[in-house]
Amino acid sequence: MRRLRLRPNHTVLPMKQAPRSQAPVGVCFVRGVDERRAIIRDAAVRLLARREHSRLELARKLGSRGHPDDLIEETVADLADDGLQSDDRFAQAFVRSALGRGQGPLRIRAGLAERGINSDIASTYFDLDADEWRERAASALYKRFGSAPVESRADWARRARFLAGRGFPSDVAAKVLGSLDRVP
Repeated sequence: MRRLRLRPNHTVLPMKQAPRSQAPVGVCFVRGVDERRAIIRDAAVRLLARREHSRLELARKLGSRGHPDDLIEETVADLADDGLQSDDRFAQAFVRSALGRGQGPLRIRAGLAERGINSDIASTYFDLDADEWRERAASALYKRFGSAPVESRADWARRARFLAGRGFPSDVAAKVLGSLDRVP
């Protein structure tokens, strides 16, 4: 018995039967490398239509869908050459989003590094001076704790841990929270 499967462009192709253990997830058995490239490119373009992705992130997602690694690398390189995928655009969008969520420079850098963006590209998009980082840290503290003053050393430590978790360096947290000596 031959099963038919609809492709994204609504053409019907017969599928070859294979044991479940050998069937890649989400990939229909097609004839020829060119058709596979087309399927991978289509999947990548659909991912990029939702939001920007770094090269590494896009390759991981396509790999998790069972596509062959060599074709993924070629396809992602072609998309970058065509201007559909850009690590610069991804870094800019990621930094803008992270700053909007109140994250600090350490967490933003770590997030970009995790997604394969080198530090040179990363530093061009969030190179703020120390005063701006202090303002952002103070804004994050106000949003979380309100305008209530620091009441005890435990409260000061709790707020410092909050800022550290958000990715702000300890010197920024100390300047925003004030000296620990003044805390009762």
